[in-house]
Amino acid sequence: MNKLIIFTAPSGAGKTTIVRHLLKKYDQLAFSVSATNRACRPHEEAGKDYYFLSTEEFKTRVENKEFLEWEEVYDDQYYGTLKSEIERIWETGKCIIFDIDVKGAENIKKTYPDNSYAVFVKAPSIEALLNRLQNRKTESPASLRKRITRAKEEMKYEKNFDIVLVNDILDVTLKEAENIVENFLQKED
Repeated sequence: MNKLIIFTAPSGAGKTTIVRHLLKKYDQLAFSVSATNRACRPHEEAGKDYYFLSTEEFKTRVENKEFLEWEEVYDDQYYGTLKSEIERIWETGKCIIFDIDVKGAENIKKTYPDNSYAVFVKAPSIEALLNRLQNRKTESPASLRKRITRAKEEMKYEKNFDIVLVNDILDVTLKEAENIVENFLQKED
């Protein structure tokens, strides 16, 4: 059975740090690269961090039903998982790991309920989450306000997933994430 491990969280909770760690540790995992119409940030690489599409191309692919899931996460800012990305990874025989927003995670979990495991990552407090977002220094004040508002809303989704992983002390969190992945990968199909 093709397996999927979904890491979801509000922006700033640490899911990307956790997923990057797991990808380095486990050769049997492959990262699902999401598509977006937002601009590429200076530290990002097309095809590795995201597939960067124009708004027109993104909407065309939506119309052509090329996405497993997609959402307008912020006004005129779309994110989604291309079906071709899932097929590409499964052809390699690897388990797919996702770093995805909560609604996208819910949609993937609904589509693959028997062979997916969804982990909701949360900061130890809303204050810690806000501090992490501010300390990134990757957002404009307006963008930061949008992320904070959305993060508060997304915190309400934690009970919709298989497990909640509190990211307080990073070393402890990474070990807990390793245990989650190992237990899921060892489960019989």
